Amino acid sequence: LTSITLMICVPERWDVAIACYVASFVGDLFDGMAARKFGQCSAFGGLLDMITDRCSTAGLLCVLSRVYSDESVLVLLFTMLIILDISSHWCQMYSTTSLQQHHKSADGNEGRFFLVRWYYSSYPFFGYCCVGAEFTYVALYVLANVSNGGGGYDAIKPHVEYFLMASTPACAVKQVVNVSQLCSSCYAVAERDAKEKSK
Repeated sequence: LTSITLMICVPERWDVAIACYVASFVGDLFDGMAARKFGQCSAFGGLLDMITDRCSTAGLLCVLSRVYSDESVLVLLFTMLIILDISSHWCQMYSTTSLQQHHKSADGNEGRFFLVRWYYSSYPFFGYCCVGAEFTYVALYVLANVSNGGGGYDAIKPHVEYFLMASTPACAVKQVVNVSQLCSSCYAVAERDAKEKSK
């Protein structure tokens, strides 16, 4: 929340804001590993992890909508990305927890679309998608501020543009996974309802 607050209330300190956001994202990558290593996994922890991830991403996309407010197509895109991100993850969480399963577990994702199963079972693919998506949004934020002459960082603009070109494919793949996850989890819930009603 500190990073989003700085981005909105103190936009001239965008460099500090983005450093806080990236630090939070990196910390989030390691807290799950630590929880698994020390046997501290819980349903509440999984829920909290999902909520904080979704809120952070939604917050940054809201900021991007403000930063790129002159570009109506981008504002629409950022809005659609928020809707897709929240709905797909909420449906995934609901569909697996209603089976008393973790949303990333193999049992919870049994019978789901192969891309969803691969996403949650292959940590490199999962990392590629998540890191690529988040850093695409980070790069867009940095690029907007550098392009506006933000704090003497003009020299990094070409590097940020190259970084954006490298991260955007991962972001696109993540959206395909999100659509697959949304459809797959909704289908699983509907299928379970149909089985219950046929008894």
